Amino acid sequence: MIMTREKGFYKRFLILLLPLALQSVISYSVSLADNLMVGSLGELALSGVYTATQLQNFLHMLVAGLSAALIVLASQYWGKRDGGSVKSVIGIAVKLALGAGLLMLLLTLLFPWQIMRLFTNDPAIVQESLQYLRIIRFTYLFFCLTQVLIASMRCVETVRIGLYVSIMTFCVNVFLNWVLIFGNLGAPALGIRGAAIATLTARILETAVMILYVGFIDKKLKIRARDLLHSDRILLRSFFSYGLPVILGDIFWGINLASQGAIIGRLGETAVASVSIANTVFSLFSVAVYGAAGASAIIIGQTVGAGAYDKVKSYARTLQVLFVGIGLVSGAALFLAREYLDLFYNLEPETLKLTVRLLTVLSVTIVGTSYQMSSLTGIVRAGGATHFVLINDLIFVWCVVIPSALLAAFVFEASPVVVYACLKSDQILKCLVAAVKVNRFRWIKNLTLAKKSLA
Repeated sequence: MIMTREKGFYKRFLILLLPLALQSVISYSVSLADNLMVGSLGELALSGVYTATQLQNFLHMLVAGLSAALIVLASQYWGKRDGGSVKSVIGIAVKLALGAGLLMLLLTLLFPWQIMRLFTNDPAIVQESLQYLRIIRFTYLFFCLTQVLIASMRCVETVRIGLYVSIMTFCVNVFLNWVLIFGNLGAPALGIRGAAIATLTARILETAVMILYVGFIDKKLKIRARDLLHSDRILLRSFFSYGLPVILGDIFWGINLASQGAIIGRLGETAVASVSIANTVFSLFSVAVYGAAGASAIIIGQTVGAGAYDKVKSYARTLQVLFVGIGLVSGAALFLAREYLDLFYNLEPETLKLTVRLLTVLSVTIVGTSYQMSSLTGIVRAGGATHFVLINDLIFVWCVVIPSALLAAFVFEASPVVVYACLKSDQILKCLVAAVKVNRFRWIKNLTLAKKSLA
């Protein structure tokens, strides 16, 4: 039997997926609104913002790794209803996230020009990006804390608060963009600096809301400041033993994205603007994919933690079918939507043509992303095999993706479409690995039992 007949499973999956997907829709809508409004200032401004956000994307991946490690461990402990261990794991993640945000802030304060030069050799784009970076870097600490607190609520299946915070952020950010970028309501027209101020304001507000919710409204964990400051040496060892591969996986993925940005940044202003738009549009159409992966990680993690291994196998088979279906639907929607790009962007003909071609590539690779990414991070990693995903990503990224893109770009001087296809090739190639790994079921490992072995 491939699909489970447990009706409660599908209801639970949807209850988790929908808020996560909607949260992603709102979050990516903020990026889309920024993209559209900044894009109206010209392709140089759009390229400058894209370049400045490459370092921010790396931080996002690092925090995503911490959040994922938190979910892997804390979900299993919540599966056996060990709230004390859950709060200890959250405290570890909060301290590490704030440390990462502080480090990144200091680097951008000390070496802003040198960092931007890593991503582009165009002096005009560097100067434009520095205007944005000088303000956006102060969002790092707020972003880190907010994301870890949202992840802590996901561990106990409280996923709606993330959606509500995203809606608030969207409204604040878009309104302030309109006021500050273009100088409406008597405000000065600040251009891309206005976009950065709008984002900073929204980040501060969302952090305040999450602190209030976690500290005074949530009734499942009832986290207090002392819980976050408390250190459990056994859980700290467990976090680094099983969570470090997850964190490193997302850090290396962030380095991969930064490397991709550096390659694209040397293909010219048109390529940079086109990739910026294509990535933003893709993010909007991939929300169900990432929502499915997030929902699966929570379900698999809690089920493994509860020791219900027969259910884990049944759920894993069912989820794989759902992943493929979600990928096909998302790919078809993206393929159709690419033809209407000119309704939203005022682009030069060459930029528009290139962006449509890039979206065609993504409409194919998103099917692979939906299956392999969700299977490996939503099932295998959440089930306890945290090292495998790290090793698999390292092999594909550094032995296939980056080398092939470098050869295509700088040896064969291929078109940006070919280079971009090389950068996304792993999304298809990993599918075979994912299919074999998931269906052998050797990834099932109850990490809560490791606490006793480390004691």
